[in-house]
Amino acid sequence: MNKDKRHEIFSRLHEANPNPTTELAYSSNFELLISVILSAQATDVGVNKATAKLYPIANTPEAIYALGVEGLSDYIKTIGLYNSKAKNVIATCKALIEQHDSNVPETREELEALPGVGRKTANVVLNTAFGQAAMAVDTHIFRVSNRTKLAPGKTVLAVEKSLMKFVPQEFLVDAHHWLILHGRYTCIARKPRCGSCIISDLCEYKDKQIDD
Repeated sequence: MNKDKRHEIFSRLHEANPNPTTELAYSSNFELLISVILSAQATDVGVNKATAKLYPIANTPEAIYALGVEGLSDYIKTIGLYNSKAKNVIATCKALIEQHDSNVPETREELEALPGVGRKTANVVLNTAFGQAAMAVDTHIFRVSNRTKLAPGKTVLAVEKSLMKFVPQEFLVDAHHWLILHGRYTCIARKPRCGSCIISDLCEYKDKQIDD
């Protein structure tokens, strides 16, 4: 895919949604961090339902840490892998309190040092909380990047690096959210909605669905 086509793709995505953001519900950087940890192999909708009950009760590192693993598990047991996630969240809260004055750190190295925080989670926080150019490649972004030939790659890291290289600079901060939303609602896995896709004519997917 050439440079002009990539620019036009993101121009259209920007025009359709000038201020994209995560669908996770949060009101602080700490809430965002915890929600992203909980969202691994879970839906944003499911996470939001759980945190709607949790955050009014506990939404600081100290408050959640005070719940303990069992107490936290009661709030998040509807989320997949909740036992291991509860342990990671409690350990992360402890680390934030002891090492970061209860603040969410702003560097990749510090974020990835937190329990339960991998590269993708760190990228979401860096991008969404701190406005840094970062690409959290989930299943949606991986699919869209490869299917459209926007930034093909065989691994998540390869796609991430390609996107960071090829997405026009002016769109780089918001590209992560546009691509997730496009993959979630239009370029879906089993039957992409090509007939209602605003970038269909620019996409290089060979098996387009034209009967939407």
